[in-house]
Amino acid sequence: MSPMMARIVRDPVNGLADAGMRARGGIVRLKLGPFRPYLVTHPDHVQHVLRGGFPKYARQGMFWRPLNRLLGDGILGDGPGWESSRKILQSLFTAQYIASLAGTIAKTIDERVAELDGAARSGAPIDAAREMAAIVNQSVVRVLFGDRVSRQDSERLISAYHTADAAVTFRLLTPFMPYWLRLPGDRAFMDAVATIDDVVFPVIHRAKDGSRADDGVDVVSALCRPDADGHRRDDRRIRDDLVSVYAAASETTATTLTWLWPVLDAHPEVAARLYAEIEEVVGDGPALPSHVPELRYTKMVLQEVMRLYPAGWLFPRMAVEADEIGGTRIKAGSMVLISPYATHRLEEFWDRPLEFDPERFSPDVPRRRHRYAYFPFGGGPHQCLGQHLFHMDAPLIVAAILNRFRPAPLGGGPFTPARTALLRPRGTVGLRLRPVPRAARGLR
Repeated sequence: MSPMMARIVRDPVNGLADAGMRARGGIVRLKLGPFRPYLVTHPDHVQHVLRGGFPKYARQGMFWRPLNRLLGDGILGDGPGWESSRKILQSLFTAQYIASLAGTIAKTIDERVAELDGAARSGAPIDAAREMAAIVNQSVVRVLFGDRVSRQDSERLISAYHTADAAVTFRLLTPFMPYWLRLPGDRAFMDAVATIDDVVFPVIHRAKDGSRADDGVDVVSALCRPDADGHRRDDRRIRDDLVSVYAAASETTATTLTWLWPVLDAHPEVAARLYAEIEEVVGDGPALPSHVPELRYTKMVLQEVMRLYPAGWLFPRMAVEADEIGGTRIKAGSMVLISPYATHRLEEFWDRPLEFDPERFSPDVPRRRHRYAYFPFGGGPHQCLGQHLFHMDAPLIVAAILNRFRPAPLGGGPFTPARTALLRPRGTVGLRLRPVPRAARGLR
């Protein structure tokens, strides 16, 4: 095994980033045994693949095969139904649509965060990843499914997605391995997919059978409505879209919020300024949608967390026809790997790229960076539909938590990326927090 392959297998996230940084944004041909993909990190090259030349680069190939067993032929794919799914969902995931649901989202978040009062009183620690996922999940489920999914089933979804994310690792690291050969994680992955189906398909059936699909404002209602010609989409197609959108909308936010806590612990000056802003803006009441535009520093902090720890750290593409990127010929059938984690660390485009500095995103600082130097939500026609939901959901969750508590990290660290499909902190237990009531720590 080559040193590069050993490094990437041991630590794929930082291994790819190191390769990109050493090449200073140049295209790198990786030698990973029989697999020789191209690593693309320069913003010009990323823009070409994701936007300018996107028809030549499909979400297909060996990297997508493991994920397709979960996501199917939905909005995250490139199958024949992608355009129709995009048309329906894009009309929903707009700033205006999210704003119309903002009150419900805020109320759902406040109620769920209030449940941490018990842990705060007892001093019991909480698992940050699990709690962030649970809080995000409650708000996302309301947007996607309305009140059609029970609390118990929504928690089954969380557990199944986390299991699938961890179990698919071996397949992603060895995409050339045949599927007749069982790998560690295969059974757990398929069991997780079965659990997700057990939750989602009955919701679709109920939505189609009832009259509420005709006037519901949730996403499943929109997907279940007949089109202008009276045709309904089949259950599998709706399922694939819901599973994909749920993953994009909930997992990105939950992963970002999980990384927030060790970052604040390591940067007390940032934490103090964040606490002060939330106290000034929110006061003693619940966090409301009207507060979000005023939480400017909160937004800056979240943007910087996503720069250093983008939840979607790898965007694989397959060249469906021959092309040229930055003077490098790309043969049809070649795999191209794009990593926001790597691009966000290029010193050619970022000052002090490894340092956490929310001031990079201050509205008072003139923006001179390349459009594709920062792309935590992807770009081009496949840009994540859930970004408007993120910009409403994440600040409200942070404000709701910090208006009640000052999370005190307990042990562990330094937290580094795990070998998972999403950029989660490494460790079997994960980051544990103790939600200390604000007044108990003598903090404003």
